[in-house]
Amino acid sequence: MHSLSSSTQPPAPPVLPGVVPGRVSGEREQEARALLSRDGAVVLTGYENTADALVVAAARTLGSRLRELYPHRVRTSQDAGPVHLHADSFDLVVDAGGVPSRRRHPDEDHVLIQYVRPARSGGDSFAVDAYGFVDGLASTDPALLDFLTGTDVDLYGEWAGLRGLPSTPRVARHVEYTRTGRRIVRRTDGAVPLHRDPDTDRVRAMLARFDETVHALEPALPRFRLVEGDILVLDNYRCWHGRDAHTGERTVRILTLRTADAR
Repeated sequence: MHSLSSSTQPPAPPVLPGVVPGRVSGEREQEARALLSRDGAVVLTGYENTADALVVAAARTLGSRLRELYPHRVRTSQDAGPVHLHADSFDLVVDAGGVPSRRRHPDEDHVLIQYVRPARSGGDSFAVDAYGFVDGLASTDPALLDFLTGTDVDLYGEWAGLRGLPSTPRVARHVEYTRTGRRIVRRTDGAVPLHRDPDTDRVRAMLARFDETVHALEPALPRFRLVEGDILVLDNYRCWHGRDAHTGERTVRILTLRTADAR
């Protein structure tokens, strides 16, 4: 039997080094791939500040492993608050001329983010190795580890009314594995308990505990600053990313994709 009292007071978060991606010219493909494999993230330099550059960077960095690219999107924020650590994922299908067309996929395993327009101040990026976070929970918070690895949730139920989001719940655990053995560590603010889950109260408490524990990591993480045109490439199954609050206008382009290693 689960104890609700153990879910209300999260312990101190594990002490983890943040991920500071190495910077390398986009033309040095082998070095970029090695850094991405080692750290789960890399910053590519030397690209033009264009949407086409994202596609070229994806091809150069991931090569023949590429399987599906999703439409790039532009995100502009003005005098905005922080964006907490997260992993990109969504489940969005639209009707384009009578043909179902997927715009986002729950199992996007890589994301590329190009810095289009820097903020006047603030807006620095930060990232963390989610594998290290999960492994650290074995000693710091085994109850949360048990929840993330053993409890099904509806990943996007918080956004159930959004047009284009499938009505069928996307049932998954926060930590899972692909058929080839890659570990997935999800981080989304759309997760809710399954419909009529008898354990709903505990699930809600643990989702809140997950949020609090992750948010507590952020102040101590090292920051890194992208310059105009830089492309941050992330292993979306392994690394969570976020950014600080900023003043002025800040714009990025985002490209999500799936490779042959994706679920």
